[in-house]
Amino acid sequence: MDLIIRNARLAAGPVVDFGTANGKIVAIEPNLSADARQYHAEGNLACAGLVETHIHLDKSRIIDRCPPEDGRNANAVPRVAAVKSSFTEQDVYHRASTTLEACIKHGTQRMRAHTELDAGVEMRSFDALEKLRRDYAWAIDIELCVFPQEGLTNNPSSDQLLVQALRRGARVIGAAPNYDPDKSAHIHRIFDLARDYDADIDMHLDSGNSPADMDIHLVCELTRKYRLGGRVAVGHGCKYSTLPPADLRTLAAEIADAGVAVSVLPATDLYMMGRDQDHSVRRGVADANLLVEHGVNCSISSNNILNPFTPLGDGNLVRIANMQANVCQVGEPHRLRECFAMLTDRSARIMNLPDYGIAIGNPADIVVFDAISPEQVIAEVKAPLVAFKRGTLTVTRPRAELHRP
Repeated sequence: MDLIIRNARLAAGPVVDFGTANGKIVAIEPNLSADARQYHAEGNLACAGLVETHIHLDKSRIIDRCPPEDGRNANAVPRVAAVKSSFTEQDVYHRASTTLEACIKHGTQRMRAHTELDAGVEMRSFDALEKLRRDYAWAIDIELCVFPQEGLTNNPSSDQLLVQALRRGARVIGAAPNYDPDKSAHIHRIFDLARDYDADIDMHLDSGNSPADMDIHLVCELTRKYRLGGRVAVGHGCKYSTLPPADLRTLAAEIADAGVAVSVLPATDLYMMGRDQDHSVRRGVADANLLVEHGVNCSISSNNILNPFTPLGDGNLVRIANMQANVCQVGEPHRLRECFAMLTDRSARIMNLPDYGIAIGNPADIVVFDAISPEQVIAEVKAPLVAFKRGTLTVTRPRAELHRP
């Protein structure tokens, strides 16, 4: 063995030792006896690293160069579009690497990075993030989801760029039909491309302040038609938060039956929604716990960091899940535990990661948190103490200490 992590607590409760060799977990049992490097977890919670299913590295950290908001109108898409032509490969890499390192320090070890392709940026962001993916493989596994933020049917160059990225190896394709004059054709084309290139689908869907004109029904229909259950996810779902409970349960049953997953993005949705109101502002955050309790697989993710969609953020997924719990009034221990699962096991299912989890034979990707349970991590926004990627130490975060007089 190369490494023994002693007295680590599994989410299910037992305290065990992990033995690793050649980057994989080779033993999980109490009181391992072997000659190897050791880390003492002291009974703290260990997991297979956090999983970020929906983040925009390419347009993070641009808030200082974008035009300001126009009163209550965030105008996020045109404000970002106005500066895309200034994105160089080096610029994207620098900003994205700063954000990525923050995510890694907060315990994220797998990631799906949504990457815009259009005439304003062409392939520069894709090229930068491909390089980033290779350069940071020592600490995190990154998967690129390519998508047209500013429309598809009205933007032929985006279609060509999507095809180019898929031919170059992108394994996930996304969509943003809200910004296309023909939403249905936009969605159909993405499904066609996914089938042509055997790609998974992860769409930006159903942002809005009312339940009118939801696209989830078409997505569920096409997912069933093409038997893509388990390979389709949608992000945001703000409109679902506007439904009465009975209608939301009915929608959850439809989504679950189709095998579509939902990523809830509370930081962005809180910031962007309800801007037609100047008081008693609606939250716009879909209740991920309710969806899970009715059969839908869900994740909780960051989305944007320090740009017009979300001019706040630090790459801390635990903080985002705590925000979700506060907004949706989730306080019961078992529901907080489910929020932690939406950063770990459930997110791994969305990304179809067959080697995720604390199990013999899986990569020795292990993060130890300063907590004894998943619910404590979420309730108290507990930080990771240490992270190992394929058995190699990547992050240490000492506890803060009081120095009493």
